[in-house]
Parts: sequence; structure tokens; C-alpha cells
Amino acid sequence: MAHPLFVALAALLPSVVMAQDATTAQKEAATLDAVKVTAARKVENIQDVPVSISTVSGEKLDALASGGTDVRYLSGRVPSLNIESSFGRAFPRFYIRGYGNTDFRLNTSQPVSLVYDDVVQENPILKGFPIFDVDQVEVLRGPQGSLFGRNTPAGVVKFDSVRPTQEFNGYGKVGYGSDNLWNVEAAVGGALSARWSARVSALYQRRDDWVKNTGTGPNDGLEGYDESAVRVQFLYEGDNFEALLGAHKRHLNGTARLFRGNIFKKGSNDFVPGFDENKVSIDGLNHSELDSSGANARLSWDLGNYKLSSITGYETVDTFSVGDIDGTSGPYFTAEVPFASETADGIPKHSQWTQELRLESLSDGPLNWQAGLFYFKEDYDVDSVSYDTTNGSKQDGFQRINQTNDAWAVFGGATFQATDKLELRAGVRYTVDKKDLTVKDYWNTGFAPCVLAAKCDLAGLLAAQQAAFAAGDAVDPYLSASTKDKKFNWDASATYAVNDDVNVYGRVATGFRGSSIQSAGAFNEKTVAEPETVLSFEAGVKADFWDNRARLNASVYHYRVKDQQLTAVGGSTGNANILLNADKSVGKGFELDLQAYLTDNLLVTLGSGYNHTEIKDADLSVAGCMSCTVTNPLDGNGKVLINGNSLPQAPEWTHNMTARWSLPLADGAQFYVFTDWVYRSEVNFFLYESKEFTGKSLLEGGLRVGYQWNDGDYDVALYGRNITNQIRATGGIDFNNLTGFINEPRLWGVEFKANF
Repeated sequence: MAHPLFVALAALLPSVVMAQDATTAQKEAATLDAVKVTAARKVENIQDVPVSISTVSGEKLDALASGGTDVRYLSGRVPSLNIESSFGRAFPRFYIRGYGNTDFRLNTSQPVSLVYDDVVQENPILKGFPIFDVDQVEVLRGPQGSLFGRNTPAGVVKFDSVRPTQEFNGYGKVGYGSDNLWNVEAAVGGALSARWSARVSALYQRRDDWVKNTGTGPNDGLEGYDESAVRVQFLYEGDNFEALLGAHKRHLNGTARLFRGNIFKKGSNDFVPGFDENKVSIDGLNHSELDSSGANARLSWDLGNYKLSSITGYETVDTFSVGDIDGTSGPYFTAEVPFASETADGIPKHSQWTQELRLESLSDGPLNWQAGLFYFKEDYDVDSVSYDTTNGSKQDGFQRINQTNDAWAVFGGATFQATDKLELRAGVRYTVDKKDLTVKDYWNTGFAPCVLAAKCDLAGLLAAQQAAFAAGDAVDPYLSASTKDKKFNWDASATYAVNDDVNVYGRVATGFRGSSIQSAGAFNEKTVAEPETVLSFEAGVKADFWDNRARLNASVYHYRVKDQQLTAVGGSTGNANILLNADKSVGKGFELDLQAYLTDNLLVTLGSGYNHTEIKDADLSVAGCMSCTVTNPLDGNGKVLINGNSLPQAPEWTHNMTARWSLPLADGAQFYVFTDWVYRSEVNFFLYESKEFTGKSLLEGGLRVGYQWNDGDYDVALYGRNITNQIRATGGIDFNNLTGFINEPRLWGVEFKANF
């Protein structure tokens, strides 16, 4: 029996075709521009690529960024995309089609890859680089293992900066808003010579603390930040050679994630009476610092019937973040706060090198192909620190681990135009991925339960390991681990042109995420999680109709993840962070992307995603929370059985809408109103289900009212973000009390932008 989603798609297709054929008698001026994407590592029309893709660019990016928020403002702005963080602006976690990773460790990986200017940003801290002077954001849904590599089984989020040109151009933007918010951007570029051009762009954002601390901690106010970033690019354009050289840097000084203790009413996910998002009571320190930088060289040679490309990238990050995890201010060791917890995490040393070589054919015939080599090398330390909040936040524990990750891959893809209407594509990739983890230092004198009784003396084991290293003897395997994954991935697709404006496609693809290692520690046992693999099926339609005044892209999908890596956080038994594999998880759903000029002056976009996920492992159980009301059954050991649960942070529904109406005035001026709305349904914060840690549905809206003149070169606008001021918990901490963190409250401001 056919899946009902595929039946729905089949029923939709004829109406799309008829709408396309039923052209209007007189062509209107306002039409949709073609969208160019690089989802297949070459420039193509988005309508011709057999992948579910959405893009964000232009005025929509400007409007979403008005409030000075970080990359999380993209959450829900395209179908099936969710982004959240327990580190604030520093560590975004991406989910596509409900498939992501809630792990907060700094040596973790994610199944959604982020690629910035063709360079993968592997460490989760690197994924938070600000969005400014960006030409377009592409969200590729489904496995991208053939052309983009490992750690892409859920998809890819791709950012492309504005390139230098020979034409002198740029922009300046300044915005001011609530809580003394400043949001300043600028870019300038142009020719340096007949062959060379350059572009420099910069960002500065700051906001005062808007949360008052009524507790005894060292922070009087919280949630403020000061962030800056800069990018410089040089472009050389020869007769048969092009070189694009870039460098970038980021600095962040501000508040770490603000945890709010006991904010949920026992037995429900309602906030406690009197909850005030503008106040908190904590006694520990809250602070976050981050510096990152990088450089890349993208070279290409035109060899006639072939094109050779080289992409070299280097990234480094230095970060430290400390927070009051229990989210409260004394008294301690009560029913409300069983124990105090103040911890910090940091990366004091980090380097990432990537190198890709790719050869692409440029044939006029029916067959074209590309093939390449990829190399990845990462080496970094991670620090974990604990403090005794009851003793003036004196440090009482420390651990430093080192993780290295070396990977290489060979890949290829081919496109074959079988007939005038049928195009076939296929891709393959073979990857070798190796990780090594070692504990370099450890001590703990504070409240530190031992997870494995036989391995309580980690400091003693470390001393023995160091002595063994010196003597050339074998070391205790409990303090080190190595993995080596060898995986073959592939994809195959077919696109059929119903007519010049309507394509239908089908795609089958695989992907994998490499093994993960969790080090031994006071609250953790050493764990190695096997690699997870995914098999995905997708079908869709891409249609332009109504004389190019409207565009509809729709897809249905089903995926199965084998050995999915999951993280059980906290819980009432030992408060350990546990890394584990689920036997299987599945996801199915659909996405819709619609854009239409309803009139010449009214452009509306609608996006919708339905994602049903389910863990399938009858024997898998995790520790439940210490204080919440768990609704799943228990096993014989008092742990929670999670078979049948949805994946965490995986809303079933995501919707987004924008509308822009303009009133043309004299001399190229216009008055306009732009509004954007995003909705996500409720989510589980953790692997188990509970009444308190189920996030309520969230609806946020934005409004922008502005005036443009000189054919759009100048723009002044009033804006609002989260204009209904809907406050919801977006995550929680479950090992101590009913702690949660929330979304951003309402913000108003004014902004001016000048293009030249």
C-alpha cells in the first residue's frame, strides 16, 4: 500500500501542472527571480536539483537579523529546521527533519553539517559564527554524504559570503533597539587592479543586561553581550585561473546560557506563578568568552573541458563558558535544590585543517561528472571545571582531555541526461575517519560521585598512565580511546521534466556520523558510541507557475537511522552523562515551500514541515529526572523505557510565513510593511517524556515598517521581534531541579541602511 504522504503528493501534482498551464492573459511585471544554489557543488537552478532545498537571502535575512540575534534566528525560517542551544550564542545545535544531537560536550559532533564559504565548520563552537554580508543561506535536507561527507546524515546548512567584484560597492547599516541594543554592519569592496578585487565586511553587536539577578552571585545583571566579527576577501581573476582568498575573525564577550531554577510547576510545563523573565536568582558566576579565526583559499583552473578546484581551510577557536547550572541562589541540599552545581567548559587549544581537490567535467554531451579527494585534521583540548558555590565558587575539580580527528575521503558524482525530459544522477564516497581521545589532567575534591566503583581514583589512574608513558609501557585503557570508521556512502536520483516549468524527482541516499567518544570523569564513564548510518527515501515536485509569479516546491520523505548516537543527560541515578546507541530510529514527513506575488506589490511566502520521529529500541532505557513527572514506563531497574518516543528537540510541525507589501511613491521611493512569523509545535527536551520537560508550542512574529528611496539605495525602518512577547521554555536541565531556559523576549528598534 502506498504511503499516504506519497498519495498526497501525487494528488497535488496535477493541480500544480494545471495552474502552470492556465497562464494569465496579460503578463504582470512582478515575477520571481531564478534561485541559484550549489547543492551539487556547482551552480544550478534550485528547480533542477533533486534535493529538498530552501534558501534565505536578501531582505528576509536583513529583517531576521534586525534584533542582533545569533544564528538561531534561522530556526524554523525554512521547513523542518530547528536550532537551539544550552550555551547561548556560542554553541548552536541544528536539527533537520527532527534529526540532530542534544549533546552539549565540546568534543561532540552533529548530524547536520555547517559549511561556511565551502569550508566545513566541524566543532560545534565554530558553527555559531555570525551571519553578515552573506549572499545566501542554503538548507539541504536529507543525507548529503556523497558530495559533502561524513556528519551530514541529516543535511547541510550552507553559507556563502558576498564575493568581491570589480565594481565599487558596499553597504552600511546601523540599528538601535531595546536594552541599548546596537547592531552595526558595513562592507566595502571593489577593484584593486584589472585582475584583483577585494571586499572587507565587519559586524558589531552589543546589548545591555536585561535580566536582573536578585541572588547573591557576582553578576548583578545578565544576558548582555558584546560581539564583533570581520571578514576580508581578495579575488584574482586570470584568463584560466581564479583565486578567492579569505580570512575572518570573531570575538564574543557576554553571558553564558542563563539557567532558571525551578521555573516549572510540578506536574505541568506551566511556569510557576510569579515567573518573571526579567529576573533570576543565582549565586554562581555566569560568563562567556570566545575568540575564533580562520582563513581559506579557493582556487580553480579552467582546463577547457574540465575544471580543477582546490579548497584549503584553517579554523581555530578559544572559548571558555561558566554558568550556575542549578539556576538558584541557596539554600542548598533541600528538596527544591538537592545540590549546588556551578561548572565551566572551555577549549584552550584548537586547530582544524581541511583540503579538498575536485575535478569536474564541462562536456556539452549528456554525461558530466566530478571526482575528488578530501582531507580533514583536527586537534584540540577540552577543559571541564567545577566550582563549590557554597564556598565562594572555589574551584573543586578540573579535567583536560585531548581529541584528535583525522579523516580522508575519495568521492565522485555523475549526471546523465538520459532523454530530453529525464536526468539521472548518482554519487559515491568512501571515508576513513579516525579519532583518538586521551585524558591529560584530572583532579576533583568536591561533590563528585563515581560512576564506576572500580575506577573511582581517576587522578591515581592518570598518574599511573603518565608513568606508563614515560616508561614506554601500556596505559590504562579507561583513560584513552581510539576509533576508526570506514564507510561507503552513495546516492541516486532521477528528475523528470513534466514541462518547462514543472519537475518531479525521486532520491535515495545514505549517510553516516562517525563514532563519538566520551571521556571518563567524576560524573561520566568512558563511552564509545558506534557510528550511526542513515538510509533515506525522498520524492518531490518543483514548479514555477502563474507566469513565474509563483513557485511551489514540495517533498515527502522517509528515513531510517541505524545505531543512532544519543545522549542521556543527568537523571536521578548518578547524574551521569551517558553516550549510547539506539538500535534504530525512523522519521517521515513532508515539506512545502510556496512563494507568490499575489499582486505586483504583495509578495507572500509560506513554508511548512511535518516531521514524525520515533525511537525503535525495545530494550533501551535511561535514567529519569530527579524532580519531574515522567510519563514513560520503567524497566526493572527503575530506569525509563524510551521505545516509541520522538527524538528530542524534534517538533512535529514547523511553519513559517512572510508577507511584504509596498506602496510605490514618486522618484523611485516606496513605503513598505514586512512581517514574518514562525511556529514550531511542542518538543521533548530529553529522551524520556515528562510533563515538565515538554516544551510548549512556540509562535514568534516580526514586523518591519519602512521607507526606501533612491531606488532602494536607502532604507529606514522601525522593527519589532517576537512582537507578541510569547515566552516559552526552549530547553532544560534535568539532573538537579526543574531548571529551564527560555527564548528571547520582545524587542523594538530602528534601523538605517545605505547601499552604494
